[in-house]
Amino acid sequence: MLTKTDLFELLSVKNIDFQIHDHEPLFTVEDSENLRGEIKGAHTKNLFLKNKKNNFFLFSCDENAKVDLKLFSKSIDAKNLSFANAGYLEEFLGIKPGSVSPFALLNDEKNIVKFYLDEKLYNSKVINFHPLINTTTITISTKEFINFLLEKNKKINIFSLDSYSIVKVL
Repeated sequence: MLTKTDLFELLSVKNIDFQIHDHEPLFTVEDSENLRGEIKGAHTKNLFLKNKKNNFFLFSCDENAKVDLKLFSKSIDAKNLSFANAGYLEEFLGIKPGSVSPFALLNDEKNIVKFYLDEKLYNSKVINFHPLINTTTITISTKEFINFLLEKNKKINIFSLDSYSIVKVL
């Protein structure tokens, strides 16, 4: 499983510019707003979900987005979504609760987890995520983040919370 140091090296090898922000552990959006300081760019919340058929989903959205899980579930044809437990989080993404981030998809070598990115984040210039641990945040160009995941063979579903629909697949 990748560590934050491994991730930093992968990004550096690709000459991707990113800024590192170390801070106290952040477990919630409220923690982030209170403890992160002045970090520029879009801030995120990341929902690791599963359904009764043990299909897994990661939805990264704006930190202040209101997500209707029932409607999201119906929109992506994944009936009965709920939050996946810590065991699944570690098994499929190799991380602990509070550290959920799309960078953890790099640990999902079989591409079991389906990834959805909020259209608002997709359209942002700069984005912030935890680099596999919740004591650090990295700021990265959204375009470079997306290209990096695509180079790592990760499919990205761009999802609109306005229309509750997939608006683009990368």
